[in-house]
Amino acid sequence: MKLTTKGRYAVSALADIAATGSARDSDGGPVALSDVALRQGISLSYLEQLFAKLRRAGLVESVRGVSGGYALSAPASQIRVADIVAAVDEEIRTTACAPGSTIGCQGTSARCLTHDLWDELGRQIEVFLNAVTLEDIIERRVAGMASVNVPLRENRIAEAAE
Repeated sequence: MKLTTKGRYAVSALADIAATGSARDSDGGPVALSDVALRQGISLSYLEQLFAKLRRAGLVESVRGVSGGYALSAPASQIRVADIVAAVDEEIRTTACAPGSTIGCQGTSARCLTHDLWDELGRQIEVFLNAVTLEDIIERRVAGMASVNVPLRENRIAEAAE
């Protein structure tokens, strides 16, 4: 499983814009994509392709002219990372099976032994990305958000012995 550069760059670029305070109905103005490219070390032409998709998805608004650029279409607290990743057509798959397909991981109707493990990991990633907003990223509140309430193996063994 791998989140490609498309999704990572889109999140990084929107976090950059969010950090400048540029959003609709805010005091910040639009941010030039060339500035984002420089700060984030991302090719301008690649960002232009991503931002076309982000604009179509309604996550950013473009402003033409000398002071033009891009602004978030909503406050950073309302833009989820999952929405950004989906907007750039990024699919996070942890299994070889296509969702809803009757063909299993092994090219037949059979699933591999670890299918449920990877499938559940994919669900957890989706839940996590839906819980994180751009505001969480720029306020550095992401660390620790993924704590899971699954007891460690040692705890489960001790509880079973009681």
